[in-house]
Amino acid sequence: MAGAAPVRSRDTLWGHPKGLAYLAFAEAWERFSFYGMSALLLLYMLQHILTPGVAEGVAGFAGLRAGLEGLTGPLSNQAFASQVFSLYTGLVYFTPIFGGLLADRWLGQRRTVLLGAVLMAVGHFLMAFEGSFLFAIAFLIAGTGCLKGNISVQVGFLYGADEAGQRTRAFAIFSAAINVGALLGPLLCGVLAQLYGWHVGFGAAGVLMLIALATYLSGWKHLPADRRRPRDGAARQPLNQDDWRRVAALIFLGVISIPACAAYFQEMNAGLLFIDASVERSLFGWTVPTASFNSLDGLFCIVAVPVLIALWRWQARRGREAGEMSKLTIGYFIIAGANLMMIVPAGWADRGESVGAIWPVLLYGLNALGFTFYWPTLLALFSRAAPAQINSTMMGTVFLSVFLGNLLVGHVATLWETMPHARFFALNAAFAGGACLVMLVVARPVSRLLVARNSAETP
Repeated sequence: MAGAAPVRSRDTLWGHPKGLAYLAFAEAWERFSFYGMSALLLLYMLQHILTPGVAEGVAGFAGLRAGLEGLTGPLSNQAFASQVFSLYTGLVYFTPIFGGLLADRWLGQRRTVLLGAVLMAVGHFLMAFEGSFLFAIAFLIAGTGCLKGNISVQVGFLYGADEAGQRTRAFAIFSAAINVGALLGPLLCGVLAQLYGWHVGFGAAGVLMLIALATYLSGWKHLPADRRRPRDGAARQPLNQDDWRRVAALIFLGVISIPACAAYFQEMNAGLLFIDASVERSLFGWTVPTASFNSLDGLFCIVAVPVLIALWRWQARRGREAGEMSKLTIGYFIIAGANLMMIVPAGWADRGESVGAIWPVLLYGLNALGFTFYWPTLLALFSRAAPAQINSTMMGTVFLSVFLGNLLVGHVATLWETMPHARFFALNAAFAGGACLVMLVVARPVSRLLVARNSAETP
């Protein structure tokens, strides 16, 4: 496995192997369904599930609320819904570590992705029934755990160990595909839910998940071969001291990203509450659904990718392309600035004034730019530097940072009703700013740890 060669086929997408196109389009449809459903989830709970006479019919819902309140104390409906939403969005980024173990040790990446797609499709269709709400969430969490990390690993497997710049740009393209789904999913599902009801919106997400599965299967012959750890203990190559140093450095980078991740994802939790309560949403006589604002994140990420790829290529030709550590630092800095900017309109909202839609548009735009700087770079780093024996598992670990970031999102969102909104956004700016400052201090020594690598090993 360690010496497996990367897949090579005729270049068809911006100078990249054909397999990248299939992986990117499959992920685009999967994210279409995921973000479409996620954009509805918080408002669905607040406006429907938690209304009198409905919550009682949801299997396990009363027990979940009792369990959460046993940990946190009494929760308002808004605080409870925010906690559930963050548990969901957090757990879908926690389970990829188990999906990575499943792929590394038993099923391989391809079959684990297929399993994940089927589980997610089932989960989306279960969302059409109120009583199975929590079962649907469980299927979606398990399915995402199987699919998400392993499809990202396959992107890395398309490239050799000496193609760091090409790999980073590939993950940027892959991220753009994700954000096509993030753009269109909330728009489509939000409009369908508003016109025809919640369950139609959720049903559309299920159909989109089936399209993702079909896309993945259609590109089967262009995908990288499965790479699993040998079951024979004697054939396994143990991790050496250099491997463990790289693992520690990667985990450290993942930990640093947690507060910045929380600052970024808060736009989809308390940020939606801010838009719903304080932002003027009329457009040519039509009220834009609050959930559809989440599509702005995908739109701006799509716009940012070709701009940044062109910038990085221009810099690379002159030998001045920013290194991986610098890209991470820049991303955290931009996210901090986006949240710091929101202190102004949040202050107006605190005084009861209505806020123009330009402010959340700017928030989504700057956050998307910061995200596009740091997230594809972090994925590429894990793909390049993680030991081949545990590559899928380590890719799952990077998503663990998003899980912890989303838990922090939910905890901080409980302050929305009690903290001045200007101070709330300042707190999120401090999270991302702190990550930026830490990176400025540790970038050079961590970079040295990740450079040392056996050149014969191909991820």
